[in-house]
Amino acid sequence: MGNESSSHGSSSSSSYPSERRPAGGHQSRADSSGSSSSRQPSHSMPPGAYSVPGNPSRRQNQQFYVTVPRGVRSGQEFPVLAGGHQLMVRCPAGVRTGDRIVVSAPTRRGTEAYMATVPQGVGPGDQFPVLVNNQQMMVTCPPGVGPGMQVRIMVPSQPQRQAPPPSSSPFGETMYEVVVPAGVRPGQPFALIANNQRVMVTCPPRASPGQKIQFRLPITMSAEEIQSIKLSYEKEGWTRCLSTDLKFHWIFETKKDEEGNEEPSNKSPFQKMVDDIAFVREIKQSSSATGGYDMMLVAAQDAAASTLVNGRSLAQDLARHVTAPFQTKENWFRHQLTQLQVPWEEGHIRINVRRSHLLVDAMEALMSVKKEDLRKIFRFEFQHEPGIDAGGVAREWYQLVSEALFNPDFALFSFSAINQMCMQVNPISGLCNEEHLRYFQFCGRLLGKALFDRQIVAGRLVVPLYKHILGWPLLMSDLEQLDADVYQNLLKLGDMDDVSCLDLDFTVTENAMGGIREEDLKPGGADCLVTNENLGEYLELQCQYRILDRVREQVKHILIGFYEVVEEPLLSVFDFQELEMLLCGLPEIDVSDWIANSEYTGEYERRGSSHKVVKWFWEVVGDDFSLEQKARLLQFTTGTSGVPATGFATLQGNDGNIRKFTVNSISKSASIFPRAHTCFNRIDLPLYDSKKELKKFLTMAIQMEATGFDID
Repeated sequence: MGNESSSHGSSSSSSYPSERRPAGGHQSRADSSGSSSSRQPSHSMPPGAYSVPGNPSRRQNQQFYVTVPRGVRSGQEFPVLAGGHQLMVRCPAGVRTGDRIVVSAPTRRGTEAYMATVPQGVGPGDQFPVLVNNQQMMVTCPPGVGPGMQVRIMVPSQPQRQAPPPSSSPFGETMYEVVVPAGVRPGQPFALIANNQRVMVTCPPRASPGQKIQFRLPITMSAEEIQSIKLSYEKEGWTRCLSTDLKFHWIFETKKDEEGNEEPSNKSPFQKMVDDIAFVREIKQSSSATGGYDMMLVAAQDAAASTLVNGRSLAQDLARHVTAPFQTKENWFRHQLTQLQVPWEEGHIRINVRRSHLLVDAMEALMSVKKEDLRKIFRFEFQHEPGIDAGGVAREWYQLVSEALFNPDFALFSFSAINQMCMQVNPISGLCNEEHLRYFQFCGRLLGKALFDRQIVAGRLVVPLYKHILGWPLLMSDLEQLDADVYQNLLKLGDMDDVSCLDLDFTVTENAMGGIREEDLKPGGADCLVTNENLGEYLELQCQYRILDRVREQVKHILIGFYEVVEEPLLSVFDFQELEMLLCGLPEIDVSDWIANSEYTGEYERRGSSHKVVKWFWEVVGDDFSLEQKARLLQFTTGTSGVPATGFATLQGNDGNIRKFTVNSISKSASIFPRAHTCFNRIDLPLYDSKKELKKFLTMAIQMEATGFDID
């Protein structure tokens, strides 16, 4: 992969600006030629990040991202429409179906190419309307083309317009169209009603009565309209609601019956106490003289998250897309990122690393890049491996660097308490690496840049870390992924009639590299005994300490690095399961291997995969579920969408031992929905009466819930 070359269409060539500067701003050697063949060899440059200035005057060639179509293999050619040209592109070595590669193509001046889909009922020779650049034009259907097929149309280029002044409304502006009244001359104002308000419009030059003109008005919303905007994720009962400060606030929505009344709860006082624990991390600029950021946990209902990106509120867009299918959400998200990406002509960043010192070189290089340059296009090189990064080198770079970063031997991260495929922050990382906080900020930048560039990383994180990135409520159940023993011991306190007999106090004991130290959960904690009266406070402080306090600085630096690339409001459209799929990709799931390495208990044990309900289950999973739904089912039952490299035969439980995927039977009276036990990779599957019923409730379960419906 390291020697992969860029793909070029016919009559195209690769172009590189001649001057290079290290990303920190120091000038490097300048080549005499801009061609790729004369650029400085990677082995003669020290490792680092180099800023390559753009050259807007040299736009004979443009860079385009192209996705390799299904069925195309290395060495095969496939057609591409780029820069108004149809080109034949040869798939580079090491590139697979679905990968993105970079091609360069000459710019066609004066015209732009667009693809249009032929509508139903239109045949060859018929005309149909197409809207391009807000203008309607008629297109003639070519010979041999029918409904549903795409045709290419060439449209005269629009003269480049200056960007409109920023809107006075955070919700943007709406375009209106009006006919110039009789008797109105250019430059003369006239009144009209738009958006239920009286406005004055000035007739533009060269416009005459009877002509249509366009004008913009800021979008205004009443307090009631603003507060009606909600983000309903159908996860754990929490919903985001917009307030008049244009920030989202979390609200817990209790279950209601068909008449809108709250359903009666049969939970014990202790269970209610556990359910009331919900915190959101809050990160903000520090008020201290040294600057920086402060981070703390606040009650979920008191947390606020901005909706503004570049001065515009995304609240309405987020509300429209949050309930959409995952692919629709991702398309919207990618479109937002495309608008933030710095064009190639304005410069790019070249990352040069040694394989023998991969992680330290990658960290130093990425951390030397200025914040404003992180959204530029990056090109990656390994020393002594000449070649142009056409996509495969970048994929390999992200894979290898993330593997090294999340390797527990490097001591920044350790395995989850219940899933050996997920990583959590190592609380004692500072004892193992003096520069650990730089590495954690690098980790944030790496994850953010991978997301920005459509790359995937090798490390899967525990759910609490994904929730920190998204600003989601952290629950007591999230503690299980960090320390399963502590979590179970805290739950057992609910079985005690009098917890004071345990002689617990408000402290925790930490074992750091063989040294034992005691930490107070609150001032004077060693002198404060846990009683039935203060048990709720004790549970809250235990959760706060283990979810954030002991790794506060590490998590803070991850978030700082991440948000330097991708702004937090853009992520609000996703839940924590979807964020994992975006960062780690959808796994390749071999359903036959899954079936072959599954076990059955309860009424399913005797007949195994021959039981009719089990048959329905695997038919739904194998035939009806999309790849995304299969991944969600894995998340539901195992806590992550990842599959071990050696297949389902080596699926591990919370104790690190092999624990195969298990289907257990329960009655429908116990639960109409499937239940998950992520510690044991087990799904409790009700004895459904039909395949249709099974599919309905299984689909609902994997969409709505994160890790199941009960507590093991």
